[in-house]
Amino acid sequence: MPQLSTDVLIVGAGGAGMYAAIAAARKGASVLLVDKGQVGRGGATIMAQMTVAVALGEQEPDSIDLHLADTLQAGRGLCNEELSALLCEAGPKRILEMDEWGTRWARENGHIKQEMAPGHSVKRCCYVDFLNTGPAVAATLRRKVSEHSAIRRVSNLAVIEILVSDGRAFGAVALNLVDGELISIQAKAVILAAGGLTKLFERNSASANMGGEAYALALWAGAELIDMEFVQFFPIGHLAPRLVGMDPIMWDPFRYKLGGKLLNGQFEEFIDRYGSTDFGKYNATRDVAAYAILKEVEAGRGTPHGGAYLDFRHISETQLRGAFGPVIDRLLANGIDLTKLPVEVGPMAHYHMGGIRVDMNMRSRVEGLYAAGEAVGGANGANRLSGNAITEAFVFGERAGCAAAENVKRSSTRWDEKLAAKTLERLKAFGGNYDGDRAAPVSLQAELQKLMWEQAGPFRTADRLTAALARIEEMQRRDLLRLCIGDERRFNVDLHDAFELRAMLTTAEAVVRSALARRESRGAHQREDFPAPDETFLKNQVLEIKNDKLANRWISPIRLNRAESGNG
Repeated sequence: MPQLSTDVLIVGAGGAGMYAAIAAARKGASVLLVDKGQVGRGGATIMAQMTVAVALGEQEPDSIDLHLADTLQAGRGLCNEELSALLCEAGPKRILEMDEWGTRWARENGHIKQEMAPGHSVKRCCYVDFLNTGPAVAATLRRKVSEHSAIRRVSNLAVIEILVSDGRAFGAVALNLVDGELISIQAKAVILAAGGLTKLFERNSASANMGGEAYALALWAGAELIDMEFVQFFPIGHLAPRLVGMDPIMWDPFRYKLGGKLLNGQFEEFIDRYGSTDFGKYNATRDVAAYAILKEVEAGRGTPHGGAYLDFRHISETQLRGAFGPVIDRLLANGIDLTKLPVEVGPMAHYHMGGIRVDMNMRSRVEGLYAAGEAVGGANGANRLSGNAITEAFVFGERAGCAAAENVKRSSTRWDEKLAAKTLERLKAFGGNYDGDRAAPVSLQAELQKLMWEQAGPFRTADRLTAALARIEEMQRRDLLRLCIGDERRFNVDLHDAFELRAMLTTAEAVVRSALARRESRGAHQREDFPAPDETFLKNQVLEIKNDKLANRWISPIRLNRAESGNG
C-alpha cells in the first residue's frame, strides 16, 4: 500500500490547520497538511465574510478581561474558562501577527478599525471588509504555508481513521479521492483540524466539508468529546432569492445596524407573539428570533421557502449604501434590490460549540493526538460569542502546532506495520458485505440531514430525539452494510460519501444522545419539553466509547482562578 511519513500530520487545511502547520514548522517539525478538498480553500474560515473578535483596544478602550467576561456570559456558565482565557489572551497576538504577514485589516486614523457585534461590551471586532475577511485571512495563511519547505500539502486526501497503538497515535489511514486508493500515513503526532459538524443538518451555512469527521475520528481513536448537544443555529440565514458567492449568514449586521423588520408570510410583524418585542429597533435575541420564525412556519404563516421575510424597504438606498456600500452592489449583481423586495431568511446550523476534549495545549487524552479550531470543545460553553470563531481557529491552531512539534521531539513512537495493515484490510472491505437491496451513500446522507434538522434541530423534545436516535442506530447497524458503491477507481465519489456517512452517523449519535441527556434549555440547546435552565445541569457532558457503545458522564466546568487572570 502507498505510504507517507511525517513528524506532524494535520487533518484539515482551513484556518486552524494552516496556522497549526506554520507553528509546527517554525518549531522544526516536518509537517504533512492534508485536506479532502483543496488545501487552504475549504472549510469554514474561507467562507467567513464578517468580523474577528479580539481585544486590541484600538477603536475604544478594551481589555482581555472584558473580552473574557463577554465570552463567559455568552457561554451560559459552561465554558472551560482556561480555554476561553487562552482564546482572549492570545487573540491579539495572532491578529497582529497576521497583520505583519500582510492581512490588510480595515484601518481608521492609523489603527485597526473595530466594530460592535452582538454580545460584546465594546467595539472589538476587526475585519478586512464586510465581504472578504475569511478569504483574505485564508490567502495570507496559504502564502505563509508556501514559505515553509517543511510543510508538504496534499489535497483530495480524506483521513478516515487514526492509527493508535498502546494509547498513542502513530499515524492514520486516508483515502485518495483521485484514484480510490487507501494510503497509510506514519506520523509522530496528529492534529485534528477538520472543522465542525453543521453538514449534519439539512439547512446549514457551512462548507460541504463540515461533516463532523474530526469528532468521529477522535472518538474511534479513544479520545473524549464534550458538550456535543450545543449546535448553534443562526436565526436569519439566507433562504431566497438565490445568493451566489456570499455568506448566507450575512444579514445579522444589516439587521442590528440598520433595523430590518422580520415579517411572516402574510407580511405581519410577529416577534411580539413570542414573549419579546423589537421595540422598533429590530434587535430581538437570536434564540427568540429562531423560535418565532419556526413557530410561524409551523402555524402555516411561513414564507414560500419555509422561513420569514427580512424587510429593509423602510431604509433608504443612501442609508444602505452608507453602511454597506460594496455589499449592496454584490446583492444587486445577485438580482436583490433591498429597496424593492424583502429576502427570505430562516434558522440554519452555523457552528458547533462542543467538540474534542483537550487540555490547554490542545492535547486529547490519547497521547500524540491534538485538536484545533472548531474541532475543539469547551471554550465557548453553551453558546459562542459573535466573532470568536476565527480567533479560535488562529489561537488554537497555533497552540496545537507548537505543542505537537514539542511532543515530536520527545516521541518514541514506532510504526506498527501489522496494525496498519490490519486496519487497511478492514477498511477496504467496508460496505461490501451485503447481498440485498443497496442504497446510495449520498441518499442516506440526505436522509440523515433531514432527520437531524426535523428531529434534533433548533428546538428539541424527548420524543423527537428518541426517534432520531432509533433511526441513526438502524442506519449504523443495517444501512452501512448495504451501501451501493461503484466499481470505478478514479474519482469514485460513492466511496468518499460512504466513509463520510460512517463518520456523520457517529457524530450525529453523539449529538442526539447528548441532547437527550441534557433535560433543560441552555444557550443553543433548547428543549421544548424542558423550556427553562436547570442549575442541576450546570455541568459539562463528556462522551467516550466504552464496550463499543457511546457512554456519557457529567463533570464540573473548569473555572479560572481570577486572582491569576488579571490581564487588564
